[in-house]
Amino acid sequence: MIGYTTLGVKDLEASKAFYAELFADQGGKVAIDAGRIAFIGCNRGEPMLALCTPYDGEAASAGNGTMVAFSSASKEAVDASYAKAIALGATCDGAPGQRIEDRFYGAYVRDADNNKLCFFVFG
Repeated sequence: MIGYTTLGVKDLEASKAFYAELFADQGGKVAIDAGRIAFIGCNRGEPMLALCTPYDGEAASAGNGTMVAFSSASKEAVDASYAKAIALGATCDGAPGQRIEDRFYGAYVRDADNNKLCFFVFG
């Protein structure tokens, strides 16, 4: 259902490097690079993450209450994505852990532009 999700960024080159490396283990790469917008994904036609400098020329800012959640295969995969994001310069916004009883395990980080990301697995 989702084609892509867009995050506004201040430094497109740094953001492309961060997200391409963060998702490299899952086959992620810069799939489309079109100047002020780039798409990180595995294949065209599959959901992607778009990074762009805002069209209106104003400063990029993270939306209050906005978050992008990335599905993981296991709790170990959540932990690994969280650790990798932190190693790449993200900041912790909620360490990996069980949430919603035994139904949801997640970890939260903020990228260099303060965009909130979640890595999660149900169960």
